[in-house]
Amino acid sequence: MRFYLLSDNVDTLVGLRLVGIEGEVIHEKTHLVERLKTITQDESIAIVLLTTKVVLLAPELISELKLRNQNPLFIEIPDRHGQSNMGESVDDYVSKAIGVKLTK
Repeated sequence: MRFYLLSDNVDTLVGLRLVGIEGEVIHEKTHLVERLKTITQDESIAIVLLTTKVVLLAPELISELKLRNQNPLFIEIPDRHGQSNMGESVDDYVSKAIGVKLTK
């Protein structure tokens, strides 16, 4: 089982390659959709890391994959351009997945 990164910039890709995570840079929705089809069929990939800008290319598709697929696990990671409110994103994800609203 391995990680795979879909990033919008080379800096994040290079940084994660230094720790052994393979991946690629994506800038277009069509390329993202094509790669997601391939990745979801690859049983050796357990976790897919996606930068915030990549998620914004196809948010509905990514959300559907997060909720529908058991493997791989899709995780949005912030980069230098990403949001600082990742906690809210996690709350939204949990709320949609289990139908319970998280409150503070």
